[in-house]
Amino acid sequence: MRVWALIMGAVFLGMTGGTIYLSFTVGKFGLIRRLSGDRIWLRRIMGFGAVLLGFCLAARVTSVINAIIIFLHTLAFFLIFGLIMRIVKKITGRDTRIFWQGWLAIVAAALTMTWGYYSCMHVIKTEYRLTTEKDIGSLRAAFISDSHIGATFDGDGFAEELRKIESEKPDILLIGGDFVDDWSKKDDFVRACEALGQTKFPYGVWYVFGNHDAGSMANRDFSADELRSVMAENGIHVMEDESELIDGRFYVVGRKDKSNRSRKEIAELVAGLDTSKFILVLDHQPHDYAAEADSPADLVLSGHTHGGQFFPFGYVGKLLNTYDRAYGYERRNGTDFIVSSGIADWALLFKTGTRSEYVIAEIEGAKKP
Repeated sequence: MRVWALIMGAVFLGMTGGTIYLSFTVGKFGLIRRLSGDRIWLRRIMGFGAVLLGFCLAARVTSVINAIIIFLHTLAFFLIFGLIMRIVKKITGRDTRIFWQGWLAIVAAALTMTWGYYSCMHVIKTEYRLTTEKDIGSLRAAFISDSHIGATFDGDGFAEELRKIESEKPDILLIGGDFVDDWSKKDDFVRACEALGQTKFPYGVWYVFGNHDAGSMANRDFSADELRSVMAENGIHVMEDESELIDGRFYVVGRKDKSNRSRKEIAELVAGLDTSKFILVLDHQPHDYAAEADSPADLVLSGHTHGGQFFPFGYVGKLLNTYDRAYGYERRNGTDFIVSSGIADWALLFKTGTRSEYVIAEIEGAKKP
């Protein structure tokens, strides 16, 4: 809650101060200056009108929250190029007839948001090659998280992405939470579960809850229990602080989400497991690295962060201790950790600090003598 309060406060200040700043700055465009003449008050009003019109158009085409994201990125580029042009003016000692700050900011914002939209909507494969001293043989695991069905793609769109993953021929599919959220529709999540039920992964599909899956809004047309039921009907293994030995080769340990107060400690969850076997942990939020690194866990897979979403939020979240890692791979005390940026997004249509992905983890065990 503290982090969300800080984010909302920063957004409010950015929108308020940014609107004032852009209303003054946009008035420097040639067309507005010609139309307003020497009437500074009119120039300010026209500048504000241009900013408001741009925001309303962005909200109409996308949504209010995405319009805010576009606004803040545009503001950042106006500030950056404003500083650059001040430096240029100080060096050259003269003004330019063209309002370079504005044009460069608009072009940079347009390119950035176009790339951000592409990065969000087009899913890439990210591959990791891991080794272990344990006798697991060779295991090819696919991992996805944060599909938020209905946000970036609907049930049919998820099925299409799933076909790409299946073509990689993984042995197992692991789902790290936030499969749905408060705005997902039952028809879409049922279609997505049916698609999962039709897959042919040798060791099946394994899933843990994220912080959005249970739902917190009364207007969602299905419950968490219905989600569990439909998943079970389609052969998806729902794990809530549970572990299971697969093929006598490795364990899958599925943790309840950090937001669930009844969640067990990792030490309690893995107590009694045969630690000579490879132990793979699914934990939606990457926020328990110290305890997991001290446990017998060999690999921990997480999502939740969306890879930091926007630059530099990944670094900010780390500084505020919102999570142990925003994205990627690290090794602690013999335990491998991977955080995915997610296969989709929640409400937002842009990723300027990362890309949507599915993960393929190739795990090679020790060779038998």
